[in-house]
Amino acid sequence: MPKRGDSFIVPIGNAQHDWGTYRNPTNRPPIEGEAYFAIPKKYAIKYEIYNSNNPQVGLGYNEFYVISSDGFLENEILLAQGCSRAGDPYAKNFAIKGDLKRLGEWFEYVGATTGNCIKVVFTSPTEVYLEIV
Repeated sequence: MPKRGDSFIVPIGNAQHDWGTYRNPTNRPPIEGEAYFAIPKKYAIKYEIYNSNNPQVGLGYNEFYVISSDGFLENEILLAQGCSRAGDPYAKNFAIKGDLKRLGEWFEYVGATTGNCIKVVFTSPTEVYLEIV
């Protein structure tokens, strides 16, 4: 479980910025505006950020309240999800729970593009602060 002050910085890549249209659409049509951002594996392990393969899920494990530095995101749920291999309990990306377009809307609001970075700071075991840097 993350602790207050745990942090990492991650670049926004093409796949993250334009997930809805950049990905290989093998199971559904392209969807404009979907986005996510990566969780580097070393930080997922170090801070114990899990996906739904982990026996314990919920706040502090794979769900976190999120606030962005500009106020666009406020007390929404950031969901840790995905894995690098089948069954791996560590998450590989974050998206807003139930809304893959919400981070895309935030990227647009702040003018974030591929190559910008996101600073992720845990302000408590259940809360995350995001900033484009």
